[in-house]
Amino acid sequence: MNYRLALVLFSTFALDTRAEDAPTNAYRTPYAIRYTIPEKELIGDILSGKRVSPKDHSLVLPDDWYSEATRKRWGAWGPGAKHLAAPEGSETQSARWKRERVVAVAMRYRGISYQHHHLPDWEPPEGWPWKEVGRGRNAKGIDCSNFTAFVYNVALGLKPTGDVVAQSALESVPGPGSDKTTKVEKILLPKTYEEYPAVLRTGDLLFIHNDKNTISHVVLWVGEIGRAPGEMPLILDSTGAGRKDANGRSIPDGVWLRPFTENSWYHRSAVHALRLIPDTK
Repeated sequence: MNYRLALVLFSTFALDTRAEDAPTNAYRTPYAIRYTIPEKELIGDILSGKRVSPKDHSLVLPDDWYSEATRKRWGAWGPGAKHLAAPEGSETQSARWKRERVVAVAMRYRGISYQHHHLPDWEPPEGWPWKEVGRGRNAKGIDCSNFTAFVYNVALGLKPTGDVVAQSALESVPGPGSDKTTKVEKILLPKTYEEYPAVLRTGDLLFIHNDKNTISHVVLWVGEIGRAPGEMPLILDSTGAGRKDANGRSIPDGVWLRPFTENSWYHRSAVHALRLIPDTK
């Protein structure tokens, strides 16, 4: 696929619907998402505001987000996430619909900062405890494993833990909703880079280890709906700045589509994947 077509697809399918949180710099990604299901059918309930609003995500009422009690309980991470009910009708939808919905929900947070927060809409004021990550100040944002947990919660009412090591070891996950549990399938990674697209599915969680051989990062596998120059596989994650895109430009910190290249840290340090949406149905 050529670069021009990728930009067209980006403009058509991957525009950020959360304009208030769009990045302020001039970065333009060469990557895009092309859903096989109309976006309105995937996340119409979210776009219309019928699903949940930011105030509904939190275990703490918005009026108490910046209270002394919240500071003492949650510190720099901010309020924890509430387990959401399953979206109406979602449990009878196909695996394709569920997988694309997960990515569509995640794409709404494109460009939001990388911060060690549980909730992307939580924006601590000046003087609030802060872990030195992201854009050099307190801001809206979320880290890698809280991002994947948040997206699955909003998209399907599945609530993985936000701790990356514990998330990587999940055998089941609460949901859909608070009264059910869903089995998690561990996916062993292929022996060669070329086999990844055939083994992984859209929405799979791919876990990465650091130089101490400890799992430290998780990404969403984009799969067949991703569009990139040269048909490069894509992942979607929240992480720090510095990785290069297909044009040689540095990708900013936060939530962005990023390339899964053969020589990348993502590939070289990948450990295993988890599948929360089974192939059946």
